[in-house]
Amino acid sequence: MDDLVTLRAESARPKPAKPSREEAEAAVRTLIAWAGDDPDREGLVNTPRRVAKAYEELFSGYRANAGETLTRVFHHVSGYDDLVLVRDISFVSHCEHHIAPFFGKAHIAYYPRDGVVGLSKLARIVEVFARRLQTQEALSAQIAMAIEDSLGTRGVALMIEAEHTCIAMRGVRKEGVSTVTTQFTGVFRDDPNEQTRFFNLLRGAR
Repeated sequence: MDDLVTLRAESARPKPAKPSREEAEAAVRTLIAWAGDDPDREGLVNTPRRVAKAYEELFSGYRANAGETLTRVFHHVSGYDDLVLVRDISFVSHCEHHIAPFFGKAHIAYYPRDGVVGLSKLARIVEVFARRLQTQEALSAQIAMAIEDSLGTRGVALMIEAEHTCIAMRGVRKEGVSTVTTQFTGVFRDDPNEQTRFFNLLRGAR
């Protein structure tokens, strides 16, 4: 729970002023030159513009409101109040330490308290936070926190499995390394049997 409290505090910090598009493109030109190439040669002259445009898509999560994604709740579900599990939600994010991609799958379960959310919205909330500069640990906590805060569930369970290109492409250069993170709230946090059920359902569905 402490990591969720920390994330809530961090989200309240004021953000610095956003640079202009021209400043962003100039920064890309500087990086190209620093890497050792000529930003004015034919193959690179339009790269700063392309990179800035790509960043708008890759980091569109900064312009999305996570709470609004989960606002529509379906209350008429014939009394259903058991576990809801959506698995194998694919995502691509970027490591905040090297801006290198990491990618994988998220698995989300929750116990509804007063209705359920559309299944596609769980995939959407993963996308909102994945399209920001991230660590896998923070991504896990942010997704669980958003679902908990928006739906008031009886508990959220989340597991993320991902490969990080900052490990595969630089530093130790080890391919195929997988990182697993989990986050539990409510009954999943308090009852180990609920965690076991979550993992059993993940294994059984494969």
